Amino acid sequence: MTDFAKLRYEVADGVATVTLDDPETRNALSDQLLLELLAALREAKADDAARVVVLTSSHEKVFSAGANLAGFGSDAAVADKHLATEHFVEVFKQLGELGKPSIVAANGHVLAGSLGIALACDLIIAKDSAGFGTPEINVGLFPFMIMALIYRNVPRKRTTEMLLLGERLTAAEALDAGIVNKVVPATEFDAAVADWAAKLAAKSPLVMRLGKDAMWRQMDMPLLDALDYLRSQLTIELATEDAIEGVTAFFEKREPAWKGR
Repeated sequence: MTDFAKLRYEVADGVATVTLDDPETRNALSDQLLLELLAALREAKADDAARVVVLTSSHEKVFSAGANLAGFGSDAAVADKHLATEHFVEVFKQLGELGKPSIVAANGHVLAGSLGIALACDLIIAKDSAGFGTPEINVGLFPFMIMALIYRNVPRKRTTEMLLLGERLTAAEALDAGIVNKVVPATEFDAAVADWAAKLAAKSPLVMRLGKDAMWRQMDMPLLDALDYLRSQLTIELATEDAIEGVTAFFEKREPAWKGR
């Protein structure tokens, strides 16, 4: 298992937990943290023992404050600044192609670039004290890197409001906007995350991978192309042993025994 400096990685009971762990910077998305996150996601993807990935933070109040602003304000060459942001794109892509479900356990504020990472995951559970927002405009920046992800998750007018005003949403407002799936009190937070993680880990890993890959690929296809592609994926799925086992177990009124093939 890889050693990390800016995050923690552990696998137990089918759940790979990736904990952002750079509290002194409020988990600022530095090059090092992003590279370590990419390495952790690759490790989870390759590990058959990891059936679901939970992304969380060791900071009591902040999931992540977003990108490291010091890099944006430096006098480095424009080309160097441009190349430095490629890790964001790689993280978004890696999450989309993970082949396994991902949950963001938002135990604190999810701001700026970290909102893009959260939205690139499948599900978000938030503490009722967490806030969500794109405050970049307030420091003379614009959230270009995460704009596409927000528009693909949040209604257009609400997204535009977030980008232009830079105001923070409460967890309840984020739920209403479609950013998060569930908001729970702090006393129920860990149990809520564990419940969903366990439910996801109990599904067929093969069918989950087929479904996750299809979700990622069909997202921006024209409708007719998407329908043809998804039909082909259904045919592949129906040929798997897990699909046959699942239907058989349903009619026999028992829990399925997944084989992953």
